[in-house]
Amino acid sequence: MVNLSHVYKTYVAGQHVLKNLKLNIDKGEFVYLMGSSGAGKTTLFRLMTGFERPTSGSLTINGYNLDTSNKNEILRFRRSIGVVFQDFRLLYDRSVFDNVALPLQIQNMHSFQVMERVENILNKVGLRRRMNESPRHLSGGEKQRVAIARALVHEPDLIIADEPTGNLDWKLSEEINQLFMSVNEMGTTVIIATHDDNLVKNTPNKRVLKIDNGELFESGDRELCGPILSPLREIGLNIL
Repeated sequence: MVNLSHVYKTYVAGQHVLKNLKLNIDKGEFVYLMGSSGAGKTTLFRLMTGFERPTSGSLTINGYNLDTSNKNEILRFRRSIGVVFQDFRLLYDRSVFDNVALPLQIQNMHSFQVMERVENILNKVGLRRRMNESPRHLSGGEKQRVAIARALVHEPDLIIADEPTGNLDWKLSEEINQLFMSVNEMGTTVIIATHDDNLVKNTPNKRVLKIDNGELFESGDRELCGPILSPLREIGLNIL
């Protein structure tokens, strides 16, 4: 599903934002990507969603080679995955329904199927009764649910979420996390970038990666993705 081989990202000559990343994520896995601000999470997120290319190395996701794909292939790739942004990226001049329907309309799906899919996913995230409202009238947690519904409505094999609970309180964060877990239980691969220690602590038996100073490491008994680093439990994350 996801393969990174010797991936580097460099904006200024000699200064690597990401350094020799190696990673494999299998279909159906649930993965947290942790790291402090400036560690490289957002850069990696942009590479994995096709908004930037690696400076060198190979990056293949969901069958698309993102380091060599052309513009049209990148667009097809983005339509094959679900992406959740921290700042929601909703269209406030459209209704909740129209925001969620957008990926299906881009695929030219029949209007009857669009209606059925959108109503079904909004029901799952608890927002069907608000589907005709503008997102501007929703709370932060509700806006995030709309963003998640939009990412899920076309039934992608992979969901990539960048700090999806970063603007939410603990109760709402837990609800959103439970939603991702239920999606994963149906077979969807889920990758969540987060700096929320509590979120990870309260989700046992999930794979955890850490990015630090542009280098990627694995927790637990798996092989390291990069240079040797003390296990996460040694830096205060008792997740194993």
